[in-house]
Amino acid sequence: MASSPASKRARTTTSSFSPSPPYELFYWPTIPGRGEPIRLCFEATSTPYTDVTNTTKDGMKTLRSLISQTPSSTANPPHFAPPVLKHGDLTISQLPNILLYLGPRLGLVPPESEDPTAIHHINQLALTALDGFSNEAHDTHHPISVGAYYEDQKEAAKARSKDYLANRVPKFLTYFENALNSECSKGGEYLYGGQLSYADLVLFQGLDGVSFAFPKAVEKVRAGGKYEKVWSLYERVKGMEEIKEYLGSDRRMPYEKGIWRYYEELDE
Repeated sequence: MASSPASKRARTTTSSFSPSPPYELFYWPTIPGRGEPIRLCFEATSTPYTDVTNTTKDGMKTLRSLISQTPSSTANPPHFAPPVLKHGDLTISQLPNILLYLGPRLGLVPPESEDPTAIHHINQLALTALDGFSNEAHDTHHPISVGAYYEDQKEAAKARSKDYLANRVPKFLTYFENALNSECSKGGEYLYGGQLSYADLVLFQGLDGVSFAFPKAVEKVRAGGKYEKVWSLYERVKGMEEIKEYLGSDRRMPYEKGIWRYYEELDE
């Protein structure tokens, strides 16, 4: 019998980090957005999870109830917006907070016994990647108001994109190139400790999203050869067996709306 789209998207591979109880991710359906670094953490470690709004009939209804802007009836605080992660009795939101929770549980930070400060260094790197290639990337197409249409702020978006590509992208790329050339990298292949961390996955997703939004500009940057270690890390993560399989599956949501959007007039 043929598999349904939902069953094809469900991650069932066993892992040394298999959770009990299971992980449930709630995010807006059909787009990568701020839910994508979380998916990448699960996929890179072959950790089973449910992408609830993309795989269940009532997923969107449940998500709306989680962000209903009403007082919480449990020990969990109310949630302002997705992504939301449910793990047993714990329900948490805010992407950096979720990454901070998942990192040690999925083996995406060194054990505290080996490196007590690693999680803080890795979180610093991840937050910087989110600033540069997620938050600021979003603001290129909505520089005035997130509630207004792109068409109503197109001229401001052109100006914001021009500055982003000329000044902000090089600044963030330089930062990460410096990080990869630093002692903390332990060899220049990964951002911290010589092994994959969730900061690498966040950076990969940010670079991938910006490459979609500004293909001509990114091609020019890459051709310049100035940030070779950053783009080598990008290709290294992209080439991981688990990530390669995920990117080719229907579990990977396509770019269209959300944070990373392509407008030809902004990619100049």
